[in-house]
Amino acid sequence: MSFLHFIVNDVLGQASILISLIAMIGLIALKKSTGQVITGTLKTLLGFLVLLSGASIIVNALTFLGEIFQKGFHMRGIVTDVGSIAGIAQQTLGRETALIMVLAFIVNILIARLTRFKYIFLTGQASLWMATVCSVIGYMGGLRGTELILTGGIIAGIMAVGMPVLAQPIVRKITGSDDIALGHFCTIGYIVQAGVAKITGDVSKSTEDFELPQSFSFLQDTYLSMMVVMIPIYLIPAIAAGPEVVAPYANNVNYLVYSFLQSIQFVVGVYVLLSGVRLLLAEIVPAFRGIALRIVPNAIPALDCPVLFPYAPNAVIIGFISTTIGSVIGMFLFPSLGLAMILPGMLTNFFAGGTAGIFGNAVGGRRGAIIGGIFHGLFITLLPALLLPLLGKFGFSNVTFSDSDVISVGLVFGHILNFFH
Repeated sequence: MSFLHFIVNDVLGQASILISLIAMIGLIALKKSTGQVITGTLKTLLGFLVLLSGASIIVNALTFLGEIFQKGFHMRGIVTDVGSIAGIAQQTLGRETALIMVLAFIVNILIARLTRFKYIFLTGQASLWMATVCSVIGYMGGLRGTELILTGGIIAGIMAVGMPVLAQPIVRKITGSDDIALGHFCTIGYIVQAGVAKITGDVSKSTEDFELPQSFSFLQDTYLSMMVVMIPIYLIPAIAAGPEVVAPYANNVNYLVYSFLQSIQFVVGVYVLLSGVRLLLAEIVPAFRGIALRIVPNAIPALDCPVLFPYAPNAVIIGFISTTIGSVIGMFLFPSLGLAMILPGMLTNFFAGGTAGIFGNAVGGRRGAIIGGIFHGLFITLLPALLLPLLGKFGFSNVTFSDSDVISVGLVFGHILNFFH
């Protein structure tokens, strides 16, 4: 079992290694030379790690923002934290969660091989979250051993294909091709945003087509315009929080200067992340042709949400801001309906909200990205509040999942198990 743990957790559990190995298999299947296989594999690894480095910079900057936002505006409530649940689950259900992940990938391959749905889900951390919710809800609902692993693996495997299928019509509209798909378990939220955007928006006016006066032409540069937006988003909560709250982070730097630099650091993270995305896609898409030709004919890689960011970078920021507005509204609204107060999660708001903004823009333009984003924020605040009582019955308190697809599986799976037990 220790060798299995090494393979599943330490090797295949590393998304960068998994994707690099898949790229290597694809290049070998294409009968590339040894040098080309090595080059393509290592560049895939490099691109993915650059992407992760950018994401890490963003996470650090947003963690600081979330802290000063909550303390500056005196917010008290429950933070969606899938990492906490995963940590608890690993202590008692580590083996089951790992085996569910492996079985889910096998089920994914079989479905792609035997049906017309050719999507291979390659987002490692999302697969872990889905396996975690299946193991936690299944275990607390009375499933054990092989029954738990088989049930969880089949559910997770079906979701690994089903969510890319659901998203692909809009992803195709965004990218202009079927070369890639979206492998991110926030897809139901993206579809909610797209539905609202379709009704309320105007697709002819894209977020990427802002016309500015000559004196503001510098804002046509994506990263400069991002800086202008992010600076007040950081400074206003910092002013509200005060120097005492910022001091533990600032290392004797003035609290406003430090907050200003964190806003720029956020933009740096986006720049690094998008550079990694471009490098990754340049290698993984051609390499994946080998998988398509040899193992799963016409296979399509389903990749993490940042792969869509280069197609509409303005929509990412608009989606982030409008989703945050929606989540703040939901934070105050839903407790009045008897639900828990869910604090805005800046990481979810950026990655899921930004991607939802791209979806909204694709079908409803800039107005769809804004209005749809507010509804998206409400939706991703409502779902964790609905799941929390169920988790409380299963022994968890003051913690809940964040991704809409993961929560949806938890709600449906949990209520079914409650019904039969």
